Amino acid sequence: MSYKRYWWALAVVVLGSFAVLGGIGRQLISQAPPIPDVYTTDGRLLFTGATITQGQGVWQSIGGQEIGTVWGHGAYVAPDWSADWLHRESEILLNAWAVRVGAQSFAALGPDQQAVLKARLIREMRTNTYDARRNRITIDEDRAAAFQQLEAYYANLFAAGRAAYAIPRGALTNTAKQKQMAAFFWWTSWAASTERPGSTTTYTNNWPHEPLVGNQPTPGAVLWSILSFVGLLAGIGGLVWWYASQEKEPVHGPYPERDPFLAAEPTASQRATVKYFLVVILLWGVQILMGVLTAHYGVEGHGFYGFPLDRYLPYAVTRTWHLQLAIFWIATSWLATGLYVGPAVSGHEPKFQRLGVNTLFAALILVVGGSLAGEWMGIQQRLGNWWFWFGSQGYEYVDLGRFWQILLFVGLVLWLVLMVRALKPVLARKSDDRSLLTLFLISSIAIPLFYAAGLMYGQRSNLVTAEYWRWWVVHLWVEGFFEVFATVVIGFLFTRLRLIEIRSATRAALFSTTIFLSGGIIGTLHHLYFAGTTPAVIGFGAIFSAFEVVPLALIGFEAWDNLRFAKPEERAPWIANYRWPIYFFVAVAFWNLVGAGLFGFLINPPISLYYVQGLNLTPLHGHTALFGVYGMLGLGLTLFCLRVLSPGRPWKQGALKLSFWCLNVGLSLMSLLSLLPVGLLQAWASIQYGTWYARSAGFMQSGTMQTLRWMRVPGDVVFSIGAAMFAWFVLGLLTGHSYADKLPAGESAGFQRKGEEYQATLVDR
Repeated sequence: MSYKRYWWALAVVVLGSFAVLGGIGRQLISQAPPIPDVYTTDGRLLFTGATITQGQGVWQSIGGQEIGTVWGHGAYVAPDWSADWLHRESEILLNAWAVRVGAQSFAALGPDQQAVLKARLIREMRTNTYDARRNRITIDEDRAAAFQQLEAYYANLFAAGRAAYAIPRGALTNTAKQKQMAAFFWWTSWAASTERPGSTTTYTNNWPHEPLVGNQPTPGAVLWSILSFVGLLAGIGGLVWWYASQEKEPVHGPYPERDPFLAAEPTASQRATVKYFLVVILLWGVQILMGVLTAHYGVEGHGFYGFPLDRYLPYAVTRTWHLQLAIFWIATSWLATGLYVGPAVSGHEPKFQRLGVNTLFAALILVVGGSLAGEWMGIQQRLGNWWFWFGSQGYEYVDLGRFWQILLFVGLVLWLVLMVRALKPVLARKSDDRSLLTLFLISSIAIPLFYAAGLMYGQRSNLVTAEYWRWWVVHLWVEGFFEVFATVVIGFLFTRLRLIEIRSATRAALFSTTIFLSGGIIGTLHHLYFAGTTPAVIGFGAIFSAFEVVPLALIGFEAWDNLRFAKPEERAPWIANYRWPIYFFVAVAFWNLVGAGLFGFLINPPISLYYVQGLNLTPLHGHTALFGVYGMLGLGLTLFCLRVLSPGRPWKQGALKLSFWCLNVGLSLMSLLSLLPVGLLQAWASIQYGTWYARSAGFMQSGTMQTLRWMRVPGDVVFSIGAAMFAWFVLGLLTGHSYADKLPAGESAGFQRKGEEYQATLVDR
């Protein structure tokens, strides 16, 4: 069967999409907000552009996006520093002007006088005084005085700490660094309130919502939001129309009488992957613990049920570890699956492949352990000027220091070499699965390639540059090509089990990859609507992020197909052994629809994200998509590989059943009882009063919000039980308690012995 038209479609989509993404990226980086010297109207230098850049580094070194947010990106306990500074500076100016005209405060003035001062504030804050020739801006003495007042406020906040923001005492005590960070906060606020040259909107497209300075949604944000809804409906309609026009193939059958993997003896390198899956369970457990501590900091900012935890493990560290461990364990499960699948599909074990797998494992342990320790030391200000290289970079999801980042990239290249060595023989010959293997190889190459995007910015890069390349890693690496890789791997596993034909798997993989990337690549821009970027980002990001949801319209068919594979025991009893791995794939389809689709599109349109960026609707999407889709997929792949590594012995499935339902029910409860209502109430506050208020301590520490935060406990407990049961089951594969005593009908005692021998190899390893 020829797949030429599928390959042409994929090539056009990928090349065209990256041309657009790259072109817009070049434009937004070249037109990023300038970093100027700041002078007062009487010629006094307030601070230099170098001070702003140094302040950005100070902010990154103490946690960066793991302590509050800047331009809406980061953690959710402390304020957004851009919005917070902007509102506080506006109030200081209004009160100063009110006192000057004889009033006690701005609030004491009448409506007409207030309107006059508000108009003055809007004119003062939005007027761009940047002189490109001298790279300087000029502000009046009132704004200079406001800066000095806020500099003192933030210096005290980070030195003395504040429980409502989960900032510990002594987070930043160096007075020079305090002034530098204040200059950086001022710059992010200036960019958010100052109009671009030749434009009536700010550098951040009028974000955050702040009525005092006239920050309202732009006409483009409203228009492109409407068009994104139209595009979504058109895309879903077109996809359903196309699907209905296709000739349906009959259900595969009959299935093999015995498990095809019974005839395959695991190779040395395949057996060596078992340790990877054990590390997956360990990292996942630590990540859950960090998630519990991070969530608890929202209600008890300095401790854990009275224990002063922030002295030893502050919020910035627990949240950094929570996110980094999520990426580590999910990526480890997928990479280990690739190492298993390589020899499985080629039937070839390259020389020294086991040595390569073990070397990569040692590198993994080094990167994970070294980066976590470095992040703790860096945030605790114990690395001096080496924080960027060995501590925390301060950027969400790519927090690890540059040294560890480079080592991880080298490890991914080593993994790619191992994959190519295993696949080389089968790629060299013509076969029915060559196209699927080629797609598998391309997705494998993309994994280290797109992680390298995180090396494209430096320690002193403009925040816009860093954000652009950071989202290449988060969106294209984690959400993009890793998903393509996983789709192909699942197709291979099903074809090796002879549950689907190779032509069906190839066609489905090529088609789904093309459809997904047609929106996913350019859709990266929806993360950058308000990150100091040009208005073109809103148009492209809105339309193509809507297209990302289009493939999910048919996600039910994927779930139904997977369920069909899990329930043909009357025709092939051995398939029951794969039931729970396949059920985890069903869960992936469900959470793809809910987490990535419904909750993703809830925040993706520009008009929605304008009000809710940096609020708890974002982690609602993050939890249900990152764990619901990629986490469940990692667990499913882990179970599948452990299953085919020892196909001769049936599992006791009670623990897996309990784990599966607890994980899914727990994730649902924490989303519906806590994250969703907290996010919706914050959205209301943001629309009504402004972004600053939705993130303020007064609102977030109110009785209702605190109660809703505590409502995470039931879901977290149920979820943790599910994780414990999963770990108990995997541990049982080593001790033997997860195996059934009795083999299913038709299996010989030889398979029993084979399973026992394999169990012994697990213990030895």
